[in-house]
Amino acid sequence: MKPKILITDKIHDSAIEEARKFAEVTTAFGASEDEIVSKIREYDALIVRSGTKVTRKIIEAGKLKVIGRAGVGLDNVDVTAAKEKGAAVVNAPESLTIAVAEMTFGLVISLMRKIVAGDKSLREKRWDRNKLMGNELYGKTIGIVGFGRIGREVADRANAFGMKVIAYDPYVTIEDVRESNAKLIVEIDELLKNSDVISVHAPLTPQTKHLINAEKLKLMKNSAVLVNIARGGLVDTNALIDALKNKKIAGAALDVFETEPLGESPLLELENVVLTPHLGASSAEAQVVAGTIVVEKIKNILG
Repeated sequence: MKPKILITDKIHDSAIEEARKFAEVTTAFGASEDEIVSKIREYDALIVRSGTKVTRKIIEAGKLKVIGRAGVGLDNVDVTAAKEKGAAVVNAPESLTIAVAEMTFGLVISLMRKIVAGDKSLREKRWDRNKLMGNELYGKTIGIVGFGRIGREVADRANAFGMKVIAYDPYVTIEDVRESNAKLIVEIDELLKNSDVISVHAPLTPQTKHLINAEKLKLMKNSAVLVNIARGGLVDTNALIDALKNKKIAGAALDVFETEPLGESPLLELENVVLTPHLGASSAEAQVVAGTIVVEKIKNILG
């Protein structure tokens, strides 16, 4: 008898087809917690992206052997509950690296060269060329907070732009950073003081929640910009809004938020921000790889 897989967030069609080669697959995109609870007992595996919150309630209602997250983080999966229930948890951290690194620079350039503001002005029948003076990346210092796969790819691209690269990550060595032509900074405060662009690529944990808070924002240059494409909770939103309103920093580009979807927010009223709806991993190529990797890992576990 084939194992049964439930998929509650849209993954690439090619990954679903791979899953169907060895399992019975049911898709229930956008299913609520209660809907999943009502049917999860029938399934051996559950595949999600970021939309579904795999709660203790869901896990305890079933007999899952494996939970797959077609993406990087696992903050939407109750890993503790899964472990207690004996369910393996797998993801695809290697799949989204290029997409997120490229998106980082899309945000940086859009912010520093005022591309979004320029587009908006033209659509409103204005020609604001003289008001939209930007800044080059060449010769600027980028401070990368978190120097894992994505941080290193960001460093490589920063080198191509002629930027100076410094990095903060308590879990890497000088040699790791040197390979990316970067300098390791031991204290995050020093990185914040000396960077023109701060790009955040750390995981969200209880220890890193609000890693960038009011105190840290005060250390940044008035001319510096902050980019967060990792997890919204890494930055204290209220403190950031205050810093942006009062020009304590020059700007911010955000692809992630403490509450998603964003909804009503003072961020929407600010002109010195670029905002996107969690698009970092949203490339066709990344989604093919993410789905395929997770399906392959689930196949190996289910046998």
